[in-house]
Amino acid sequence: MPIDWHYSLAGVLVGLVVGLTGVGGGSLMTPLLVLVFGVAPTTAVGTDLLYASATKTVGTTVHGWRGTVDWRVVGRLAAGSVPATILTLLAIGHAGAARTGHTISLILGIVLILSAVATIFRARIVAYLTPRVGAVGSEHPLIFTVLLGAILGTLVSLTSVGAGALGMTALLILYPTLPINRLVGSDIAHAVPLTLLAGMGHWLLGSVNGEILVSLLTGSIPGIIVGSLIASRVSDRFLTPILATVLLLVGAKLLF
Repeated sequence: MPIDWHYSLAGVLVGLVVGLTGVGGGSLMTPLLVLVFGVAPTTAVGTDLLYASATKTVGTTVHGWRGTVDWRVVGRLAAGSVPATILTLLAIGHAGAARTGHTISLILGIVLILSAVATIFRARIVAYLTPRVGAVGSEHPLIFTVLLGAILGTLVSLTSVGAGALGMTALLILYPTLPINRLVGSDIAHAVPLTLLAGMGHWLLGSVNGEILVSLLTGSIPGIIVGSLIASRVSDRFLTPILATVLLLVGAKLLF
């Protein structure tokens, strides 16, 4: 399968950002495919989902080896996300790619703006909501986590975005006593079956471009490695506002 260096370069850039910030590549890759390369929204989402499942498998392997995955949380999230993903894919298949393209772009724009807000104001959001939601969530953590999984399954299947910034913020609120590294590991581990299932569903619907997928992976793998190696040398205070601004502008562009 031929490699298109344009997509590989995009993979390198997104991989660098993911390695530096830990933000899910879908927040950048899907809008990049739609706005810069003119890829149809459904194809961009389907291709990015399989791209994400491949890259996050590596991250899950590392977290699993280091013991920083809470499989109880992963199971609860999957209990909600798996059926929600299947139902969402069935709805997309029934409506057809041509009819869902505009809807996907609209929802993607909204989710990107919410992700930008969650990225830059995460600490304030968690501090405000934890004492309010945490008390109720501690009594029914299973129900709230399954519900969160269902929401993420729907959003990710439609847009390939949401499991990173939004999912992690919600987990910090629901499980304030768990170490952050275990929440990060659990969030990444849950994203693997979620993106793989959603990606395979889009593949069956014909909305995955194999050539683009291989080209993206060819660039993103070295990009993630380099970004991870230099992450400790770059301040979050510098990267986070820039990343949030980019997500906000891209989200607004998709909406208007």
